[in-house]
Amino acid sequence: MKNAGSSEANEKLIRILAFTMILSSMGVTMFNIVLPEIKDEFGLSVTQVSWVSTAYALIYAIGAVIYGKLADAFQLKKLLTFGLILFCLGSLTGLSAQAYWMVLLGRVLQSAGASVVPAAAMIIPVRHFPAERRGYALGITATGLAIGGAIGPVVSALLVTLVDWRWLFCIPMLMLFTLPFYRKYLSDEPIRAVRIDWLGGGALGITVTLLLLGVTYGRWELYLGSLIGFLLFLWRIRLAPQPFVDPRLFRNRSYSLGLLLAVLVMGIGYALPFLTPQLLADVNRLPAGWIGFAMVPGAVASAILGRKGGKLADAKGNSFVIYVASLLLISCFALISVASGAAAGWIAAILILGNVGQMFMQLALSNTISRTLPKEQTGVGMGLLSMLGFLSGAVSTSLYGNAVDHGSASHWNPLNPFEGSAAFANIYLILTLLHIGILLFYYFCFGRVGRSRMEESISR
Repeated sequence: MKNAGSSEANEKLIRILAFTMILSSMGVTMFNIVLPEIKDEFGLSVTQVSWVSTAYALIYAIGAVIYGKLADAFQLKKLLTFGLILFCLGSLTGLSAQAYWMVLLGRVLQSAGASVVPAAAMIIPVRHFPAERRGYALGITATGLAIGGAIGPVVSALLVTLVDWRWLFCIPMLMLFTLPFYRKYLSDEPIRAVRIDWLGGGALGITVTLLLLGVTYGRWELYLGSLIGFLLFLWRIRLAPQPFVDPRLFRNRSYSLGLLLAVLVMGIGYALPFLTPQLLADVNRLPAGWIGFAMVPGAVASAILGRKGGKLADAKGNSFVIYVASLLLISCFALISVASGAAAGWIAAILILGNVGQMFMQLALSNTISRTLPKEQTGVGMGLLSMLGFLSGAVSTSLYGNAVDHGSASHWNPLNPFEGSAAFANIYLILTLLHIGILLFYYFCFGRVGRSRMEESISR
């Protein structure tokens, strides 16, 4: 596909997309620090309140792939118009929420609309930038994501100290102001007829939904239903003329291994934005506003150093950045496992390592995986990466919620001396060991040849 639009228009377009990514990221991160407050107001458990994040991630994940497929049948500017308006309807619903189900409904509508953003973030660089500048475009959108993560907690902390937490639903509605620019700079790209395999998509949705419910409630019937849904999904994508997910993608070994690594890393990384507010609220007894401020240094550091990760990848290769990111993340998890229960200032300082490491890891893996795909499979391949990443986060947050609810009685981490932090100390010790395993897996698969097989596919 030829690049659409002029170079100047594309530069403006990618910056508008970065601004949209800032607001979209804020829509997620701003709610993390008020989960304890929502839990207390409606009398919920940690597992129940985690659905404020889980439901959002679930729909966001599937929606990213659906919007990506719809972009082959409808103009992207029209999809963005629909998605952002739907997002604003969800924001209004959440703003007026007087019961927990209204909070969830607002988040569901928000995610159904906002999931057009990650689809656009993958499609615009591919359609509007040549391959040699695609990493540059992806880097700008990633920087927008990091900036949103940095200012989201700040804005959230300021708002909740002045007004009710429901007003957090309003801030991301600023995305509506980007619509005129999208409609101006997005070209009227030619559209080919595409048939959406709704049966395959429905089977995937049933699989994921029942899996998450099974993780949350521990019911074997839900796991069985998820397995049946997955088998139906596999059957459907093998037989459908235009399957929801093309099974040929997974014959690309470099892509498949990169996808596996990304899913594992993202699932582990969700511990930082989800568990940290719970730790600071339950153990350190911080109010929501102070929790936001405690998380600011790490988010700011990742926003500032985001482009540095891209430059390191260009200069020394994606493998080098992955090793650096892994060491940062392992250090962060190990230190939190020891320091859970210490002063909040120590936790805030340690989070700098984790946030920067997670940003570097996502940049390196996304850049690498995007280059393992032929051009005609880039959209669906990167859409699948987004979907599985968010699903990994949804599953992991449910698991973390269950672990906090049921793991506080046993303190078997010998390195942590603090009372009342058993669940968090244990979880972060496990995550440390898991990330060491991931690093070793990556090294033994790719490190001995000095260059990952995924990167070798770029030069072929």
